[in-house]
Amino acid sequence: MKDYVEKVKEAVSFLDKALPFAPTVTVMLGTGLGGLVDAMETETVLDYGAVPNFPVSTAPDHAGRLHIGRIGGTGCALFQGRFHYYEGYSTKELALPVRVMSLLGSRVLIACNAAGGLNLDFQSGDLMLIKDHINLIPESPLRGKNIDEWGPRFPDMSRTYSRELRDLARLVGASSGILLREGIFVSVPGPQLETPAETRYLQFIGADAVAMSMVPEVITAVHGGMKVLGISVIANVNDPDDFTPILIEDVIAKAKNSEARLERLIEGILTEYDDSEE
Repeated sequence: MKDYVEKVKEAVSFLDKALPFAPTVTVMLGTGLGGLVDAMETETVLDYGAVPNFPVSTAPDHAGRLHIGRIGGTGCALFQGRFHYYEGYSTKELALPVRVMSLLGSRVLIACNAAGGLNLDFQSGDLMLIKDHINLIPESPLRGKNIDEWGPRFPDMSRTYSRELRDLARLVGASSGILLREGIFVSVPGPQLETPAETRYLQFIGADAVAMSMVPEVITAVHGGMKVLGISVIANVNDPDDFTPILIEDVIAKAKNSEARLERLIEGILTEYDDSEE
């Protein structure tokens, strides 16, 4: 644990000197969603490999770059690509960038991913606001000794996803003509995609969308006192009684088809967001 704390502190120290300002909002993008950088007035770009102790993205279509700038006038750190448990990282390692940003003063995490639809009322290309999650990744990023300066030993997760930010997202969506679904997200270890029986099980336990990401970062953000907005791009919807094979290339392509609407939504949220309250 001491080694991990030192790694976090080293990354914080490096970025504190390298960044032009302390970003209020951290945006974490997933598979097929890196195009949001086009909406940013970028001031600094760093490859993940340039930041001490950052993991390296190995997943398809994860560029592995940290962009610092402004979206809608709000100072943001935009992570173009994330890390996954299936890549071999511990949940502490893959959530390290969020921990670092929270210690640098970021007060909001907007976490986005491409997900498989479990709710048969959804359609490919839908955007889903996450109202709650189910974590099936068999490790917590908070496992081990707690660092009290970083957050409480037993963080409350009853209001994980900010109602205030979801309300703002709905207002922006309505004014922009963007249909927003709302549902429960389940995170699984991967990298194998779900079988029909597993899909049926995930539906049974109440999930509306599934992917192999995001929850460890969200837990870390909540532990660090950040507000969280979660958005899943529904890349495909599979009926376990009429199952269609899933190819990762198709997931990436379908996620990219929703990039423009996701960009408009997040840009609208950050234009309306009042960071003076943070």
